Amino acid sequence: MNRLKRRFNAARPTFTAGGGLQRLGPLFEAMERFAFWPATPTPGAPHVRDPLDVKRFMTMVIIALLPCVFASVGLFGWRSLAMIAVSYAAGGAVEVLFACVRKQEINEGFLVTGLLFPLILPPSLPLWMVAVGVAFGVTVGKEIFGGTGRNLFNPALVGRCFLFLAYPSAVAGAWIDPAANDGLLDGFTQWLNVDAMTAATPLGDAINGQYASLSNLLIGNAPGSLGATSSLAILIGGVFLLLSRVANYRTTVGMLAGFAATGAVLNLAGAGFEPPAFGMLAGGLLFGAFFMATDPVTAPSTHPARWMYGVLIGVLTVLMRRFTPLPEGVMFAILLGNIFGPIADEIVIAVRIRRIARER
Repeated sequence: MNRLKRRFNAARPTFTAGGGLQRLGPLFEAMERFAFWPATPTPGAPHVRDPLDVKRFMTMVIIALLPCVFASVGLFGWRSLAMIAVSYAAGGAVEVLFACVRKQEINEGFLVTGLLFPLILPPSLPLWMVAVGVAFGVTVGKEIFGGTGRNLFNPALVGRCFLFLAYPSAVAGAWIDPAANDGLLDGFTQWLNVDAMTAATPLGDAINGQYASLSNLLIGNAPGSLGATSSLAILIGGVFLLLSRVANYRTTVGMLAGFAATGAVLNLAGAGFEPPAFGMLAGGLLFGAFFMATDPVTAPSTHPARWMYGVLIGVLTVLMRRFTPLPEGVMFAILLGNIFGPIADEIVIAVRIRRIARER
């Protein structure tokens, strides 16, 4: 390890100002930060650093997503890892290009986006669409806003929304029914573990009054997105994320509570809605509540705003599922919530300032 560090130190002048490869400086910095956290001291006291820096923050999210990755391979086969690899390659290339043009460091934020994006896609989607979608999501969802930390919308959802609107037939025809009846680990022996192609998702079947069993939804033995099919895997990773305090529980609880309460109101009013337990386990609600809505960049930063933000997304999800042709709704609900997030923070801060002014 020390020998590798010496090689990095020896190569650094080549990638800094005046060096022959200075345009690739951001790529060199990213490789160094990934392998070792640079031991660069602060120029002056106090020498205090927040223990939850960006690198460790993103690492915790990736660890939380590992159960979903494991479940995706077990349910759908090794092609899942190919989709993840394509996502990292295409999106990473866009990230490096923008960093080199802007002469900025490559942020670790893409490590999470590159993993989240394929996990919310249909399992048999063509690999070239995975590349196009993640490139669009990173470019339009993040880079045009200024890069990591400045984006208004979740880049992974922007890419998913683009594919949904640009290639609706291909996306609708990429759902598959995993051959999980033969064993949940059967996918580790196959490239694509499938019983039926272009299978209807549980939410699509629910429109016709056909509800999948809760046990199948919990395990993942049903058509769905690559990493959002197994509710059990999502819960394992999501609870870890909440316990590590990387994700804020207010957003997650608010979203699930808003979904359950709105669904109950519709049922009491005679409008009819799917059973609450089925609605939470089917589709991408749980994945969105734990991993997408809690994105620290696009979610509010004040506690009351997080409650409002989560409840709003839950309510919008129910309304979209019940009153629009969209059987899912979570993707668009979170993107609309991203617009409301900064407004909610402004409302909370303005109320607090007025309260302090009155107390004076």
